[in-house]
Amino acid sequence: MAEVSNKQVVAARDITGNPKESDMYLKSSTISLELPPEAENAVLVKNLYLSCDPYMRGTRGKDVKRLFHSFTPDSPIVGYGVCKVVDSKHPGFKKGDLVWGVTKWEEYSVITLTDSLFKIEHTDVPLSYYTGLLGMPGMTAYAGFYEVGAPKKGDYVFVSSAFGAVGQLVGQLAKLMGCYVVGSAGSKEKVEILKNKYGFDGAFNYKEEHDLDATLKRFFPEGIDIYFDNVGGDTLEAALINMRRRGRIVVAGMISQYELDEPQGIKNLLNIIYKQIKIEAFIVFDYYEHYPKFLEIVVPYIKEGKISYVEDIAEGIEKAPAALEAMFTGRSAGKQVVLVANE
Repeated sequence: MAEVSNKQVVAARDITGNPKESDMYLKSSTISLELPPEAENAVLVKNLYLSCDPYMRGTRGKDVKRLFHSFTPDSPIVGYGVCKVVDSKHPGFKKGDLVWGVTKWEEYSVITLTDSLFKIEHTDVPLSYYTGLLGMPGMTAYAGFYEVGAPKKGDYVFVSSAFGAVGQLVGQLAKLMGCYVVGSAGSKEKVEILKNKYGFDGAFNYKEEHDLDATLKRFFPEGIDIYFDNVGGDTLEAALINMRRRGRIVVAGMISQYELDEPQGIKNLLNIIYKQIKIEAFIVFDYYEHYPKFLEIVVPYIKEGKISYVEDIAEGIEKAPAALEAMFTGRSAGKQVVLVANE
């Protein structure tokens, strides 16, 4: 069996706080380009693109509810990527197939848990889009906005972290539906892109706003119908105060419960009850059955130029640790992606 060198990005230790470049290191191993006969239902893939995502901050603990954990000391980092099948013992995949799903941060990976792999049928859009716009972040935006948020034309929509891969799509889907949309971001440049490229009705730099309640009242004098929460914390607290009756708060992930012995927590709880506000946290894995429907809606929007998308692509697996740190520190100029190899 032919063997090739396999560069890997490995976790140096258990991660605390946001991942930094120094928390990872590069190593090389070798890998066979043919699967052994006993590798039943496994696939061997060549990784083309790797995705840097905010959830990777939260995979340090051993939460059994998680699909996977990104960081295990002295093991390759695990995350989403776009891959090409090199060899397959799985009846659903063949050599040459393009797929996206959970893989490892290395040049070649053997994937045994194939439930998270999706065949790429639309190759007339950039393959890198399947790390974001047409991948897990895109499905998160679609499921959260349409399936959980239950939007109506004319709704007032607020999106936090709106420049991220999820937020930018939520905002554009809302505009296409005829909603009024405002987003928050972390720099003046990102605010301008939200308004001038993505078509948001308004946007603000949360770092320059010292009273988020007043900020939201300025943008939403009549209140918020849908808040798509990507950050939690003070922004969620301020949004709760400004929700309209029967408003919907969509949380991409698990939401922290309020401490009922604190006055602010009690006030927010009473506000939720009085206004009949619906708060729903969801996990995108529960909505993957809707992926074909998602593609039917979003792919035509892309081809017709109705949805814009910005990527920041770092070239070379050696750049992956720096790219991941850049995403967490706000230095990325778009959806952070690592180009490992061309098809």
